[in-house]
Amino acid sequence: MKYILETKHLAKKYKHFYALNNVNMHIKAGSIYGLIGKNGAGKTTLMKVLTGIVSPSKGTYSIYGVGYQEKEIYETRKRLSAMVETPALFENMTAKENLIYQYKIIGMPSLDGIDELLNLVGLKDSENKKVINFSLGMKQRLGIAIALASNPDFLILDEPINGLDPEGIIDIRELILKLNRMKGITILVSSHYLDELFKIATVYGFLHEGKLMEEITAEELNQKLKKKIEIKTDNMTETVKYLEKKKIEYEVLNKNQIVLYGDINISKMVLDLSKKECTILDIKEKNESLENYFLKIVGDEND
Repeated sequence: MKYILETKHLAKKYKHFYALNNVNMHIKAGSIYGLIGKNGAGKTTLMKVLTGIVSPSKGTYSIYGVGYQEKEIYETRKRLSAMVETPALFENMTAKENLIYQYKIIGMPSLDGIDELLNLVGLKDSENKKVINFSLGMKQRLGIAIALASNPDFLILDEPINGLDPEGIIDIRELILKLNRMKGITILVSSHYLDELFKIATVYGFLHEGKLMEEITAEELNQKLKKKIEIKTDNMTETVKYLEKKKIEYEVLNKNQIVLYGDINISKMVLDLSKKECTILDIKEKNESLENYFLKIVGDEND
């Protein structure tokens, strides 16, 4: 099986508005798929469709090779769990009581795994504390614990760091990495906090106005975002000879401007070239951020 989740021309229409429009998504086992989009891009709608909360208007999708209209999909969905929008918690109960209730709902035969689950999400020391007294970050971690109660292979998280303070964001980030690396759980996580997704995702999908504009691996994206320095030289011939000799990747823009890629000792380069009667007239760093790349993809970049 090539993909554990695949959508084909998936669309969701509400009256005259397409919340999703011709979405073709591909998620491989073991990946962390970062779904990037502004508020209103269709991220939550997509997750509601994938979890069966709402039905698509057009197109199709499959989970572990089983189409959503096949009768086997109900059994296949047991391998998937999700936290979409705000986690549903009983605030007058403790963390442990919330998990016990969830275990009973899904028919878990034993409560033995609850302590391990609380420890996994960092709530073991707060298991008897009522949820009403939890911070937002603690509530998010408990929500993830509830989603993990069924031992899923595939986890869907909708904006899990939205509204969190820096400490809470770090906690959720580390938890997602732990679930992926230690438990082998495939994760689809959405956010408009691009820098945070950049720290964890192995694949990215850029969603804009209901359309999936691009899918790209972390390796491919890193190549596109790699550090670059634009220089102006009075001797292009000697500059190019030097770059070739040092095996520095470059791109000539015009007769006196050139872009260099990667980590470069600029001071040494300037000194070496000066010995060959070549002067660097100007140096500008042109590092591209994930945010700028996203804006470029959705055609929203301000030049």
